[in-house]
Amino acid sequence: MNLPTNRSCPPSTVIPELAYPDVTEAATWLCQAFGFVERLRIGNHRVQLTFGDGAIVVTEQRVVPESSSPELTTHTSHSVMVRVADADIHRARAQQFGAQIINPPADYPYGERQYTAVDLGGHRWTFTQTIVDIHPKDWGGELFE
Repeated sequence: MNLPTNRSCPPSTVIPELAYPDVTEAATWLCQAFGFVERLRIGNHRVQLTFGDGAIVVTEQRVVPESSSPELTTHTSHSVMVRVADADIHRARAQQFGAQIINPPADYPYGERQYTAVDLGGHRWTFTQTIVDIHPKDWGGELFE
């Protein structure tokens, strides 16, 4: 699949997103310990790291209320981002097969159209379509490449 490029999105097709309480500390540690290279920093809540032709995104750990009951509240620890050619068509197919759509397709200032779904095992997936190549400095990111 030949997808358009966007300097605001890693070029990898499948991109794990790992959540940590301290994004900066985690990104620094992953670079030092495992040899990742910082690609893009987005404030203090998100950092893109590369390793060869692969990429991961270090994200801020969020609390996700599972219900109105505080004891059922969970911390998001991971999700997966996948680059697709058309987010709307992909969402329709996913929904047809029972995926729970928790964020419908929407355009973002960093040049991506994205939606988020939950699979049958409760795992979060974000599907992203490049709609325009945006330099990260135009929306507040800091590109290191």
